[in-house]
Amino acid sequence: MDNCIFCKIINKEIPSTIVFEDDEILAFRDINPVAPVHVLVIPKKHISKLTELEENDEVIIGKIYKKINEIAKTEKIFEKGFRVIVNCGEDGGQEVGHLHFHLIGGKKLGTKICQ
Repeated sequence: MDNCIFCKIINKEIPSTIVFEDDEILAFRDINPVAPVHVLVIPKKHISKLTELEENDEVIIGKIYKKINEIAKTEKIFEKGFRVIVNCGEDGGQEVGHLHFHLIGGKKLGTKICQ
C-alpha cells in the first residue's frame, strides 16, 4: 500500500527502532509510548484490519502471538504481566490502516478501557 505508514516502515522508507524482524513480522517501538514498554508487532503482509483476515492468515497471527511472548521476555515484562491490544476500525481506535498489535507493559496498567 503506497500511503500506509507501516508499509513504509517495513520497506525502510521511514526509520524505526526495530525490536524484531523476519520475513513475515516486524516489531518496533511505538513513537508515542503509553508505558515504559510499548512495541508494535505487525505482519509484513498488508492486512488493513482484524476483520479483513483471510483463512490463510491464521498462521501469521499465531506466529505474531508467539513472538509477542518472546519479546515480552526480552523486554523483561513477561513475568509481571503485560497487555496486548488490537484496535479495529475507526470506532475501535485504529489510527493506522494496517493490522497491528500493541505490546504494552513495564508498569502497573489500569483496568479502564484503553484509549
